[in-house]
Amino acid sequence: MSKFKIVLAVTTTAAALVFTVGAQAWEPTKPIKIVVGFAPGGGADLVARNLVASSQEFFPVPLVVVNKAGASGALAADFVKNEKADGLTLLVAGGSESTAVPNFQKVTYSLDDFRGVMRLIRQRVFLISKAGSGINSIADLKAKALANPGKLSYGSSGQGSIYHAVMLVTTKALGIEMQHVPYKGGAPMMAALLGGHIDITMGAPEETSAQLDSGQAIPIALPSETRYAAYKNAPTLMELGYNVYIENQKGLFAPAGTPNEAVQYLHDNFKKGMDSATWKAMANKLSMETAYLNGDDFMAGVKAMSKAIGEAAAGLAK
Repeated sequence: MSKFKIVLAVTTTAAALVFTVGAQAWEPTKPIKIVVGFAPGGGADLVARNLVASSQEFFPVPLVVVNKAGASGALAADFVKNEKADGLTLLVAGGSESTAVPNFQKVTYSLDDFRGVMRLIRQRVFLISKAGSGINSIADLKAKALANPGKLSYGSSGQGSIYHAVMLVTTKALGIEMQHVPYKGGAPMMAALLGGHIDITMGAPEETSAQLDSGQAIPIALPSETRYAAYKNAPTLMELGYNVYIENQKGLFAPAGTPNEAVQYLHDNFKKGMDSATWKAMANKLSMETAYLNGDDFMAGVKAMSKAIGEAAAGLAK
């Protein structure tokens, strides 16, 4: 081997060692805040607390859940955006505050203000009709809506909610018009559907299983990439030829500018928590669908959903 090649090999090896040591050097020295944009006891809060319970043993500092509820999660996102990018403040993100709210309301942040750490779970969203309504499939819904332009209606959990976003994107893909009827939550939405006041509504499996399992309501489709095991008869919209993919995801964002080695450390140690028996037992008990993605893939998926919602919501006043 020539002297040049020897020197190059030694230099390259040394550089790799320095990088490796540097990449492993970051370690938190203060408590890590996991900020939740919703009240204690809600879905995002339960995800955060499950993560803390499962991952604490892998961190040398306390993991602390901080609830900053308000503005559909936008207050928490704004708070984390303005925190130091030092790896010590994280946001439970990927849901309405990330994909839907910025397309309906003026907010002080964008997705470029964050970087993904990892995805934890996903919550499916089913399009649901009332049994006996004559709408047993997406084809039925489309035919009925085309025959009665603007007369069919759907319920959502509020203007700008992720359920509202799902139907905006879906009706655009189907080329139909429907009326939007906002409600204050899942229970009144389902009551309105079963009472015949609206034609379609939406819901997560844990919100709607009682009505679906009893046969009162029918899951006609879901905007996911794959079917849901408990309701395999419901096709995805993609299977039916409509490119609609929106799920209520939960994962972790860090402020943009957080160093690579800090993000890697956080990812690796929270992943150990996700792989633990504690996480799996609690996720099963709480009906959480674990759906790991690395930070880059998680952020790419969130941005794609936000873009699709923004295109469907174009023209709606903010």
